[in-house]
Amino acid sequence: MILKSERIAAIVGVAESDLGLVPGKNVLQLQAQAAKAALDDAGFTKDDVDALFTAGNWAWAPNLMLGEYLGIKPKFTDGTNIGGSSFESHVGHALAGIRAGLFDVALITYGSTQRSNPARGAAVPFAPLTEQYERSFGLPMTVGAYALAAIRHMHQYGTTSEQLAEIAVATRKWAMRNEKAMMREPIEIEDVLKSRMIAEPLHLLDCCLVTDGGGAVVVASARAAARAKKRPVWILGHGETHTHNSIANMPDLTMTGARESGRRAFEMAGVTHDEIDVAEIYDSFTITVLLTLEALGFCEPGEGGAFVSGQRTAPGGAFPMNTNGGGLSYTHPGMYGIFLLIEAARQLRGEGGERQVPNAKLALVNGTGGVLSSTSTVILGRD
Repeated sequence: MILKSERIAAIVGVAESDLGLVPGKNVLQLQAQAAKAALDDAGFTKDDVDALFTAGNWAWAPNLMLGEYLGIKPKFTDGTNIGGSSFESHVGHALAGIRAGLFDVALITYGSTQRSNPARGAAVPFAPLTEQYERSFGLPMTVGAYALAAIRHMHQYGTTSEQLAEIAVATRKWAMRNEKAMMREPIEIEDVLKSRMIAEPLHLLDCCLVTDGGGAVVVASARAAARAKKRPVWILGHGETHTHNSIANMPDLTMTGARESGRRAFEMAGVTHDEIDVAEIYDSFTITVLLTLEALGFCEPGEGGAFVSGQRTAPGGAFPMNTNGGGLSYTHPGMYGIFLLIEAARQLRGEGGERQVPNAKLALVNGTGGVLSSTSTVILGRD
């Protein structure tokens, strides 16, 4: 395959921090650990960085605190926060900034200590602003919002719990090939169905993990990428949108904004669905994946259940997806989107080891944030 898009910017370095339960590190230390490793991966130092991107709820102005901690004084800074899809948007914004000649090397980071945080799970004393219309009436957030979407999809299209479980089982099979994954024990569809009900129809094994962890991605201009240690992973296409904040205001519970962000990403990249070799799809819950596959156009609305059946997304299947084990089995420190990019870059570099998708040249990454509120799609490729 010959890449049709102009080579403007590329991912040249990726890395995670320690993952899982990491009580000895705070969010700054996790991001510093990941950033150092990602810059090492690129063959760069922090002195090469002239743009800084991050997102999170761990400070009133995360970019200021992170820049001070890392000793970086960027000439371009971006704190776009649209939940778990923030980092796919950061990649798109970095591409735009590099195209405009504003900077050459961008560092994107994320970190969270939500698993080891003793305050996690504490009752929220009040429901501010528009949350008063949902939380006050007993809707368990965030899982309750996704459960509403799942039950609507079942009602409208006849989707079954067994079909949702197919996603969890296939993702676990990928995790079994990833030594960094938190959950590596094999599971079957019956295990998912017998696991504790969290918010009907979503069982425990339909839900993502709760972990600590950090990640970092280095994006460079074509000029800077030429001196990187490893071959560049080109940013070919990007699209983003958000459609609502509260689940009651989602325009259609069965259709996400990925329909628009994906369409724009495909148009910009100049590639088709059939050309995608590997997909990394945000999997906060199994229903998130099913809705996203339909919205992106890999199948028609209502056909997601059939699309994932028969372990089609598992190792050896026709549609390799979430090859690191995903948020369901690998890691999920709150805003998971940066880990989708890390895995996609590794697959395109051929660094997947036991989980490598043979001859992967094109990858699609789709982040989802909030309560199916935001989506950001990135298409990556290698020469």
